[in-house]
Amino acid sequence: MPQNDLTSVSHASDAASTPRPRKVPRIVVLGGGSVGLYVARRLRKKLKKREAAIVVVDPRPYMTYAPFLPEAAAGSIDARDVVAPHRKALKGIDVLQGKVTTIEHGRKAVKIQPESGDEYEVTYDQLVIGLGSVSRTLPIPGLAEAAIGFKNVEEAIAVRNHVINRLDVASSTWDADLRKRMLTFTFVGGGFAGIEALAEIEDMARYATRQYNTIEASDLRFVMIEGAGRILPEVTEPMGEYALAELKKRGIEFHLNTFLSSCVDGHVVTSTGVEFDTETIVWTAGVKANPVIKESSDLPADKMGRAIVLPTLQMATEDGEVIEGAWAAGDCAAVPDVHNPGKFCPPNAQHAIREAVRLADNIVALYKDKPAVDYDHKNLGVVASLGLYKGVAELFGFVKLRGFPAWVAHRGYHVMAMPTGNRKIRILIGWIGQFLMGRELVSLGSLHDPRQEFRNASVPPKPQGEKVDQKAESSASRAETGAKD
Repeated sequence: MPQNDLTSVSHASDAASTPRPRKVPRIVVLGGGSVGLYVARRLRKKLKKREAAIVVVDPRPYMTYAPFLPEAAAGSIDARDVVAPHRKALKGIDVLQGKVTTIEHGRKAVKIQPESGDEYEVTYDQLVIGLGSVSRTLPIPGLAEAAIGFKNVEEAIAVRNHVINRLDVASSTWDADLRKRMLTFTFVGGGFAGIEALAEIEDMARYATRQYNTIEASDLRFVMIEGAGRILPEVTEPMGEYALAELKKRGIEFHLNTFLSSCVDGHVVTSTGVEFDTETIVWTAGVKANPVIKESSDLPADKMGRAIVLPTLQMATEDGEVIEGAWAAGDCAAVPDVHNPGKFCPPNAQHAIREAVRLADNIVALYKDKPAVDYDHKNLGVVASLGLYKGVAELFGFVKLRGFPAWVAHRGYHVMAMPTGNRKIRILIGWIGQFLMGRELVSLGSLHDPRQEFRNASVPPKPQGEKVDQKAESSASRAETGAKD
């Protein structure tokens, strides 16, 4: 980290030693998602390097724009275009790739575990917590072994590859029961993430059946399991009912007021007694705040594990006393909704990005001896995709869109919210390419274990002590030998 020449970083084992004094204050941003990226960029824009050193810590080298994961899974957007590389998006900002293991605000220090090497410690003057959320799972038998999440781009692409691969394999399988199992795709969780993922993947899979002579669109079975009595709780009930009716018209099977009880070896059992076999289970049944805040931090958290913050996005005690030097926003923070007293801002990209801007401006105000301002943003509305050219949207509290207009609103809003101009352009080009040439339907399943073929081809090792004969022979000479034979 170039800026660390002016500050102090030490291995955790050296934490007791006296750190070197810093010439400029350091702002450490935990998390490089929507909150972390926008906070850091805004701070760098407002504060010169001699005014503050900014450090972003995240285990991944990029920010993922989660609203576009369903479209990436369906092949509408290239996977690389839904992420913003930190090294490119965070110019003039130090980036540390590692996992935050401990927050000790009493000493104003965080411990970071890199992918390789020893744990080390970074001290700070101001701390911004934007660690986001993780999948909220339950101790359901078979879930950890059989299911996959839909929280990051790696999972989205894995789901895409898996679904197409099941079509490939099923097209050459004559066992009726096995074929039915392969062509059954199960999604658990009927919120925005689950419905958009289900709708986009189903749309893609039905389209893909055109390429198979032995598979009809009617052979595919898509199942949604949701514990509540409705889907899309983020929209009004009439719009949720419209989305449910439209998805049912496409043959998607819904089990509402139903919970997943077991899925051992892909055998799904629900709380209502429904049983079936599947080789695809996608878990989108909610998220929870990053557990580091509650389990490995001396900062206060609420019962749900979220950071306790004031409307100014400053962290506070349960009694409302400001904790100097600590800020939080996004999915991992309980941000009060000033327009609805007693409630909190929903954990979505719309609020996360705007909270990040306000948080950064409040830190800048602190350095300029100005008062912090409350985060005050009235919800602009919600948009949801239901597959290609289909969607629902509620904007400004009174505009309600369905079908194609809602789908346009969804794409338009999110492409504008995508950070960095080159990503916006790449996404637009991808959409144009898909419109002109159709979806790209290829399963690259080997990406998930590229060494498997090499392992299969490898000769078992000889017993210990036995000499291994090795001869130098080029591939060209082997080719010539084969040609002579």
